[in-house]
Amino acid sequence: MTELSTEDRDELDRDQFAFPKERKEPLENASHVRNAIARFNQVKGVSDGERDAAWKRIKAAAKKYGVEVNEKSWREVGND
Repeated sequence: MTELSTEDRDELDRDQFAFPKERKEPLENASHVRNAIARFNQVKGVSDGERDAAWKRIKAAAKKYGVEVNEKSWREVGND
């Protein structure tokens, strides 16, 4: 995965994160989108509504960067 420096992360707009209020899970490239999916269930302190919105942002970013998403819902993440 591409590493983001603190400075680069701070320069990202809030809408470039799956969880913008918390500034968690950046979505600015394919590697970060895959990471956001893999770490989705590790984000703590967010509501189901925030997860629904984050999942929509992840799916849009995945489409933009050509990342295949097998899960239909965030509730399926990690349920192999």
